[in-house]
Amino acid sequence: MSQRQPEDNENLLNFIASTVEMIRDRLESTATKDDIARLDSRMDALEVKVDKLDVKVTAVQGEVEQVHLRVDAIEKALSSRLDHFEADMSRMRSVLYLLVKDRPDMLRLLGQVPPPAGG
Repeated sequence: MSQRQPEDNENLLNFIASTVEMIRDRLESTATKDDIARLDSRMDALEVKVDKLDVKVTAVQGEVEQVHLRVDAIEKALSSRLDHFEADMSRMRSVLYLLVKDRPDMLRLLGQVPPPAGG
């Protein structure tokens, strides 16, 4: 046996030990198949929750649209009624004017002071 052989053996053992250590470090820093499977199942659960959330958001959007349509219908109905009321008031003013034209003292009944006579 030459003196070189024990040195070569020691170098070879050091190389093997460092390689094994390097492989072990890589394995520790790399996700295992179980880690990946757990992550996949969590991702699936999150996707289900996101899908449920999308369904709920869509339902709420539909309800908001229904409320908007009802508010529009109420606004149109009120606007129509107000226009009708204003037209009625205008006609009543005209009738009232014709009624008190010859009898200005009737304005007192409405809480107004009649104009002075002859004016």
